[in-house]
Amino acid sequence: MSDSIVERRLRYIERQKQLGHGVNVRFEGKKPEGSGPPNRHGLPSVPVGQRVVPNWPVLDLGDLPDITLDDWRLEIAGLVENPVTLTWPELMELPQVDDISDFHCVTSWSRLDNHWRGVRFQTLAELVVPKENAGWILCTGYDREPVSGESYTTNLPLPRAIEEDVLLVHTWEGKPLPREHGGPLRMITPKLYAWKGTKWIRRIELLDRNRRGFWERRGYSDTAEPWFDDRYSA
Repeated sequence: MSDSIVERRLRYIERQKQLGHGVNVRFEGKKPEGSGPPNRHGLPSVPVGQRVVPNWPVLDLGDLPDITLDDWRLEIAGLVENPVTLTWPELMELPQVDDISDFHCVTSWSRLDNHWRGVRFQTLAELVVPKENAGWILCTGYDREPVSGESYTTNLPLPRAIEEDVLLVHTWEGKPLPREHGGPLRMITPKLYAWKGTKWIRRIELLDRNRRGFWERRGYSDTAEPWFDDRYSA
C-alpha cells in the first residue's frame, strides 16, 4: 500500500528539520555586518550598506496588476505530492499568523518593524508536501515587464523559504496590502533582500535545481543575504 499524504507530509517536515537554515556557504565563518542593536535573530538591525526610511518606497517593473479577489488564484506545483490551486477563500481558511519583521531593499533602504498578517510559506509547503528531490522554488507574479512581456520571477532555496518569518501577506499595518506593494498577496523574505519576495504572487514551482528568476538572470545574487552585502552574482 502506498504511503498516505499524511505520512509523506511528516517525512517532509523531518527532512526540513535536518536541512537546517544556514546562510550561503560562501559566508560560513564570516561575521554578519551592519549597525544598530541586535534584531530578534541576533543580527544587526540594519544590514551593511542600508539606511532606515520611515516610508515604504514603491519599486516595480512598470506594471501594476489589478487582480480582484474573485479572479485571484495561487498555483503550487512542480515536485510536490499534492499540487493545489488555491482560491482566495481557500487561502483565508489556512492558518493565519501575525508577525513583525523588517524589509530590506537591494537599492539600499530598509523599513523596520512592519506589521504583517498572512500565511507562512511553511504552511503551504506542508499542504503540498515537497518531494525528496525538491531543493529550490521559483515564484511567479502576475506582473510582466512591459516591453518583453516577461513575467516577474524569483528563485529561493527551499530551506530559506520555509523559515518561520517567510510569509505570503495580505495585510500590512492592519490594512489590506496596497496594490502598489503587491496586493492582494505578496511574499516577504525578511532575512533576504526584498526582491526575493514576489509581489502579486500567482505561482510557486518546486524544483530539483536552481532556476534563476528575472533579476537573477540580470546579474543579481541567487542567495541575496543582506548582512553580507550579497547583492550581485559573484
